Amino acid sequence: MQSTRFGTWCAMTLAAAGLLVMPAAHAQQQSPSGPSVTTPSPTTTPTIIPDKKLDAAAAAVKKVSVIKNKYDQQLAEAPVAEKGRLRDEAGNAMAKAVTDQGLSIEEYTTILTAAQKDPVVRDKLLQRMK
Repeated sequence: MQSTRFGTWCAMTLAAAGLLVMPAAHAQQQSPSGPSVTTPSPTTTPTIIPDKKLDAAAAAVKKVSVIKNKYDQQLAEAPVAEKGRLRDEAGNAMAKAVTDQGLSIEEYTTILTAAQKDPVVRDKLLQRMK
């Protein structure tokens, strides 16, 4: 059961990290048009995440990305019998990368989810990842 939880967490983390990077690439292609003002819609409230947590999440995203790349290559080359073990190992390594930054898995996924939904949070996180 724990393996499934890590697998689900890893999938969500990787998807969130991928979505964080995509808007940055698109934003770099646009010409500057002055300061950007983001007005939340009436049904949403701005997400407030302490700077310390954003710093930790940005560092964790970088480490998780490196781990993902390493294990993606190993999984591609591994025999079928080894893939389950490698997935578990990757999940544990990614979880450790997050907790080593002082975040719980729940905090990390909450921050990434907020970054997907809130452009202000996303921009702050992307700035820290540079």
